[in-house]
Amino acid sequence: MAETVRLSVAQATIRFLANQYSERDGVEQRLIPRCLGIFGHGNVCGLGQALLQAELGGADEPQMPYVLVRNEQGAVHIASGYAKQSNRLSTFATLTSIGPGATNMITGAATATANRLPVLLLPADIFSTRFPDPVLQQLEDPRSLDVSVNDAFKPVSRFWDRINRPEQLIPSLLAAMRVLTDPAETGAVVVCMPQDVQAEAYDWPEEFFAKRVWHVGRPAPDQAALERAVQAIKAAQKPLLVAGGGVVYSQAAQALRDFAAQTGIPVADTQAGKGAINFDHPQAVGGIGSTGAASANALAAEADLVIGVGTRYSDFTTASKTVFANPEVKFVNLNVHAFDAAKQSATMLVADARAGLDALGAALGGWSTDPGYQAHASGLASEWQQVVDRCYHLGHGPLPAQTEVFGALNELMRDQDVIINAAGSMPGDLQCLWRASNPEQYHVEYAYSCMGYEIPAAMGVKLAVGPDREVVAIVGDGTYQMLPMELATIVQEGIKVIFVLLQNHGFASIGALSESHGSQRFGTQYRRRTASGRLDGEPVPFDLATNAASWGADVLRCDGIAEFRENYAKAVASPYTTVLYIETDLLGPNPPGTAWWDVPVAQVSELDSTRAAYGEYAVAKRQQRHYL
Repeated sequence: MAETVRLSVAQATIRFLANQYSERDGVEQRLIPRCLGIFGHGNVCGLGQALLQAELGGADEPQMPYVLVRNEQGAVHIASGYAKQSNRLSTFATLTSIGPGATNMITGAATATANRLPVLLLPADIFSTRFPDPVLQQLEDPRSLDVSVNDAFKPVSRFWDRINRPEQLIPSLLAAMRVLTDPAETGAVVVCMPQDVQAEAYDWPEEFFAKRVWHVGRPAPDQAALERAVQAIKAAQKPLLVAGGGVVYSQAAQALRDFAAQTGIPVADTQAGKGAINFDHPQAVGGIGSTGAASANALAAEADLVIGVGTRYSDFTTASKTVFANPEVKFVNLNVHAFDAAKQSATMLVADARAGLDALGAALGGWSTDPGYQAHASGLASEWQQVVDRCYHLGHGPLPAQTEVFGALNELMRDQDVIINAAGSMPGDLQCLWRASNPEQYHVEYAYSCMGYEIPAAMGVKLAVGPDREVVAIVGDGTYQMLPMELATIVQEGIKVIFVLLQNHGFASIGALSESHGSQRFGTQYRRRTASGRLDGEPVPFDLATNAASWGADVLRCDGIAEFRENYAKAVASPYTTVLYIETDLLGPNPPGTAWWDVPVAQVSELDSTRAAYGEYAVAKRQQRHYL
């Protein structure tokens, strides 16, 4: 008879999670080293009690520290930041009470799934017995008594289950761990925990709690598929490689650099792939797409073959399917997920990025692109670096442009430090300007472009990289107002992060988009409502610097770039979380745009500005096509 141990479902959950590990290339790490969350009536006596018991338990048991956050969405962003910086080999569990606590996590779940990042969510749920029905915070559905708000997680998660009986926990958690550690399938994993079931006792087999290692392999390419890819590459005259996030997660940066040097193929990068090839590599040509560099986009326009490695081809990467303009362009896609490898009617190479690049390099032998083409690509890249220098040192006044802040940071931060951003105009400026020397330095969430990601994610990143590397999160005034409260969690945990808070009294990105598409920056500035009924009065007199200080952070106000540089040095020297507050010009100037983005304009309008914008949109739309 197998040995058993009597525990509640919640206690069994925590003990199981504490014994899960991932492994790749012989390196093991805890898969779930922390739990984050907020307790409510749905979990305080279930998972809350289990975490307390684990904390007070014996030294022989793996520890499961609990972090009290301020917002459940922020908790998921913390886990996402940690998972992304850990190359998806480790993540956090996030738990909530039922109702609003659970639904607060949905945006975080969508962010994680869109970015293919593993996060484990444990929302409490309604009573399985249905005696208290409706329970406090239950949203009733007259069509079915089995529906709760947690069903809303289904479209934004990669695995979803509800534990209505204790014995269901065993197959559910095992399946959850499989998805978390599958590079092709990973994303938000949701295991819903009815509050009565959390407290229910069961005799669990001891082996359920034994140390379990989930091995993350490196799938090799099929030989026939490899031969087809090699044939396509050798037939190309002007190939271009697009490096996506899969290169980073696979830790394939060196393989990519070696492949580029061997073949002479120029390499452009996406937001998620930036740094996979160092900016000063002879084959590096910068960011690609709607917010890309002129160098990469010019090469994309003439490329007869695009080799996508670890990219999902977002609309920003393809400039809404206009940037690859050669009528004869073909695609070879190397991706661990067949769903992505098949995009753009490509020759598919389903494999781990590092294993695939190594195999391609070996199969190509001494083949390389024409020296004239390599010189052409190098010349375009060199010209773009001159544009970067100008954007970094504009001398714009009276308020600096945000590109000058980025320039100062790019020059002040060390190679091992990490820059974080997510939404607004800043990711676009960063993609085309930031000089990344390695894949761990650049942490921009742009698959979901979730406002509010930066502050909580910075905490997760710092926990991943440790005390010897600075973590710098750039936050606009718009995104700051979404989730500032995790500053208090960061201070509570004694974690040191540097935040750069840019105040420009509005939405720079959407304001510029609105103006360029005929909508006159309507509703994009923080201004008082006037007697006319419009929001076009004086700026709203909020003080975000004082607000940041109220959460417990040190705040240094910066009057211009020179003082910003001085205060950055003070922030680095400080052991405490510091916010560098600086006002910037809402109107830029921003880097020159070199590609399109499909944002539909009203086909009919009484506004001259909108009618003119639609005419421009209709012309640009003609360049769009499916790649068949």
